[in-house]
Amino acid sequence: MEKNRITSLFEIRYPLIQAGMIWCSGWELASAVSNAGGLGIIGSGSMYPDVFKAHVKKCKAATDKPFAVNIPLLYPNIEDHIKTIIEEKVPVVFSSAGNPGTWTSILKAEGIKVVHVVSSVKFALKAEACGVDAVVAEGFEAGGHNGREETTSLCLIPMVREAISCPLIAAGGIATGRAMLAAMVLGADGVQIGTRFVASEESSAHVAFKSQVTDLGEGGTQLTLKELTPVRMIKNPFFEQIQTAYAQCATKEELAQLLGRGRAKKGMFEGNLEDGELEIGQISGLVREILPARDIVNQIIDEYTVAARLVDSDPRFRF
Repeated sequence: MEKNRITSLFEIRYPLIQAGMIWCSGWELASAVSNAGGLGIIGSGSMYPDVFKAHVKKCKAATDKPFAVNIPLLYPNIEDHIKTIIEEKVPVVFSSAGNPGTWTSILKAEGIKVVHVVSSVKFALKAEACGVDAVVAEGFEAGGHNGREETTSLCLIPMVREAISCPLIAAGGIATGRAMLAAMVLGADGVQIGTRFVASEESSAHVAFKSQVTDLGEGGTQLTLKELTPVRMIKNPFFEQIQTAYAQCATKEELAQLLGRGRAKKGMFEGNLEDGELEIGQISGLVREILPARDIVNQIIDEYTVAARLVDSDPRFRF
């Protein structure tokens, strides 16, 4: 695979980024993906400052390749995380869930590359105006917290590409090499993949959650809780409680009380499949087995290469 704007920006082999997912992407997954030629990301949003620092140090010891940290900008102890990022010389930061203008210039002054995750053209333009090095455009298909607009990746990627000039990373509904190629054809310079890496051996998700992901079929997830923060999750008994609350015209406050605290940790990290919040993307319907992260990266790149050659040779693609 030839160098492009993303591989050159991050100094990696493949334009493939593993998403920074809470409770699923610690140092083991991040270092494994980076060692395989992609860009691994530590998801710091679920980590206390001391835990986060330990993950960064372990990741640095486990790989000599670039890696990144995802940091939700609404995280309550963000100053502590930023301090660790600067002190430990983390090369790349992916920010999300907040105003990128707050920290981008500070991080870039330290030589750190900054990428911001958005779900709309409006916020892509704002991120570029704040000086980020790249933008992740995440479509409605993605797992976890998502945009309220429900714009699918097929629509979002070309619209964002038309609006901005900085490198663009596509996310949402991507788990195969064929989907990676499609995203690149739509205008992306690289892809970010979350769901597929949840079902990896190095993922810090509970094995019961990983197995649940591989058992899901079409329609096994749904976006909900827009009144709070939109989130795509598996339709488990807790999800059905939410649906019952909606049927009874629950208020925003009642929904927040039902959600409570620690639901995501209970489900994804502790493996409580009944009462936990199980965040995952629609593409889980194509995930069939738990594999080492290196094998996942290799499968995606091999499939991408085959698909790209097919496009060059197949008469269906010539008019």
